[in-house]
Amino acid sequence: MITAHQPAGIFYGIQTLLQMLPPEIKNSQKQKGIDWTVPCADITDKPQFAWRGLMLDVSRHWFTKEEVKKYIDELAEYKMNVFHWHLTDDQGWRLEIKSLPRLTEVGAWRAPRVGQWWQRTPQQPGEETTYGGFYTQKEIRDIVKYAADRYITIVPEIDLPGHMQAALAAYPELGCTGGPYKVWEMWGVSDNVLCAGNDKTMKFVDDVLKEVVALFPSKYIHVGGDECPKTQWQKCPKCQARIKALHLEAKDGHTAEERLQSYVITHASNYLKSLGRNTIGWDEILEGGLAEGATVMSWRGETGGIAAAKQHHDVVMTPNSYLYFDYYQSLDKANEPEAIGGYLPLERVYSYEPMPKELTADEARHIIGVQANIWTEYMPTFKQMQYMALPRMAALSEVQWSQPELKNYADFTSRLVEFTHLYDHLGYNYAKHLFNVNIHVDADTKWQEIVVHLTTTGDAEIRYTLDGTEPTANSPLYTGAITLQKSANICTAAFRDGKRSSVSRQEINFNKATACPVTLLQPTHKSYTYNGAATLTDGLLGDTGFGTGRWLGFCENDLEAVIDMQKPSVISHVELKTCVDKGSWIFDARDIEVSVSQDGKTFKQVATKQLPTLGEDAADKVYTHKLDFQPTKARYVKIKATSERNMPEWHSGKGKPAFLFVDEISIM
Repeated sequence: MITAHQPAGIFYGIQTLLQMLPPEIKNSQKQKGIDWTVPCADITDKPQFAWRGLMLDVSRHWFTKEEVKKYIDELAEYKMNVFHWHLTDDQGWRLEIKSLPRLTEVGAWRAPRVGQWWQRTPQQPGEETTYGGFYTQKEIRDIVKYAADRYITIVPEIDLPGHMQAALAAYPELGCTGGPYKVWEMWGVSDNVLCAGNDKTMKFVDDVLKEVVALFPSKYIHVGGDECPKTQWQKCPKCQARIKALHLEAKDGHTAEERLQSYVITHASNYLKSLGRNTIGWDEILEGGLAEGATVMSWRGETGGIAAAKQHHDVVMTPNSYLYFDYYQSLDKANEPEAIGGYLPLERVYSYEPMPKELTADEARHIIGVQANIWTEYMPTFKQMQYMALPRMAALSEVQWSQPELKNYADFTSRLVEFTHLYDHLGYNYAKHLFNVNIHVDADTKWQEIVVHLTTTGDAEIRYTLDGTEPTANSPLYTGAITLQKSANICTAAFRDGKRSSVSRQEINFNKATACPVTLLQPTHKSYTYNGAATLTDGLLGDTGFGTGRWLGFCENDLEAVIDMQKPSVISHVELKTCVDKGSWIFDARDIEVSVSQDGKTFKQVATKQLPTLGEDAADKVYTHKLDFQPTKARYVKIKATSERNMPEWHSGKGKPAFLFVDEISIM
């Protein structure tokens, strides 16, 4: 017996029943030898959030109508009810607009760059723009109905006023320079945006949104609003004239150009309101003032969502640190498909709790939902996109559906193992890290040693080595925590039914600072605190992924750390690593100084190093900074690395403070 207050509830109850049946029931006919029984159960269930979404970007790589329907089927299996469809961007316009036919005639196609095409030469003279595709309005209506039949609302996104180079390639008169433009063949953020001072731009926005509203019955229409560079607006006479005419001024931390963006978003929002629809946009729409009634999608952490909720605007939480499925699922990147960066394992997705503690009960009611996002720059095929989504989609579903006090990761993974039989039966391409060994490393500062915990799903045997050799069925059996007091190269695998999982690896590097207590004199940025000060001396080295949890991030503060080596020791060398990713506003340090002390109170400076501000051509990579000095006996070592307070003129964030990301501090 399945009962519910609404038809959607009946549908979700059926999904639960299907999950309890053998995977073979997905076939159209009953197979012989399959026992169609379910456990006797009494289930009372309801979701935690009304908006349970997953976004798919089809601009960077286009997927067919059939593939999109398969994606919708997967959302339905997990009882999600919102498909956020990112249809336009610099790299392709995917939606037919009948009044503006060149948007798909020109804007849907680019030079054929598949795989690592962003490293190749730009489009050459005479080279045809044959890579891409779009959905006709007939196809859109078919997909919208297909989703609605599964109680899924499609929320379309037309990203404006930035991310518009594909549209400008079709209609160059809408840009500040007049072009010529071409559909972009690079990743990143193009400076070519809609000209906010051009009256034709506002008519273009209205014409597009009018047809979008006619196609999509969703209450919400997504207008993007993110990552809109203002460099051309600053130079454009029309945009500057608009700023002057509207009396837009730089104040309250926002530039006149940011207020001009708010003007564009407000125009779109008011037009949508006149058509009976609500506006939703990325958290940048907060900049320069939030349009009345707009809903915010908080992606740059939770800060934007918290600010919007406090202003009594509805919010969908989708922070990149927990819910960006284009991030790596494993730190073993050599054996993973190339991804945009970051690190988002299954456990971290599952751990997310979307309701910020900073909000009052009245403010918290504005958190209407949670969703994850799949940006496809590095996913040229549906198969690869599916690999990045599964099984993290399952963890997302429980975040959306379950009350926090009822979540249990061990219970979740045990159920998920059974659910992967359905993946196998349906031929889904999914990540199998669930079956590997997880390596957890902690620093025991009392005994100055590293403690290693190995875990895996279920009761499989775990075997390991410490010298970097491949584990076999004859390798040492893991029976409890491993303690280390010297460098090691851990290799470990799980053994199930005579089969070995993929090998998990972790190198531990020891020096005089390893596992020593660390005190931070200035706070980290709250989004990049992870395991706190211990991250700096845990023997683990970070790579170029600044969001892996191996780095501590500082902004408007400096790294200022005191390491207690617990006994006097002669030292003559200190080094630390920084991660630079200029596009993410992460710069190198400007100054580094080392001081020593015997009592932890009075310090003597022993080494300094000045670093220039980064140039535009500086490499994005991990930098190692070494400071040598005369042999000195000390117990306490203080390292201070000053962050960049004013990014240079060439950077889109010029004049604003940069992030400083610091990892392992070594003392020798």
